[in-house]
Amino acid sequence: MLLFVGLGNPGSKYASNRHNIGFMALDEIAEHNGFFPWRNKFQAKLSEGELGGEKVILLKPQTFMNLSGQSHIARGNAFNRTIIVKEHLSSCEPRIDLDAHILSLLCEPAADVTH
Repeated sequence: MLLFVGLGNPGSKYASNRHNIGFMALDEIAEHNGFFPWRNKFQAKLSEGELGGEKVILLKPQTFMNLSGQSHIARGNAFNRTIIVKEHLSSCEPRIDLDAHILSLLCEPAADVTH
């Protein structure tokens, strides 16, 4: 099982804000891969589906970015049999080149993330 957590801030006021790129990325994954509709669970919007034959959970915390850990804790408590080890974690951040109209993601192992 894979867990993808996209960070952002809830509400229509922030919907197209650049800080919501995590939410937007998960919306695209869900839409283009036939994931189930979003539902409220674990203080988050949650969707499930498959990528490459592997079960995937998409999680968009609804606690505002600074408190997004609360949603991770709630999810972890519910799935206490699911262990996510540090070696399997990655952090992805957008790289935007406005002049060239290019959006890409830089993903690094969690051990290499400094922020």
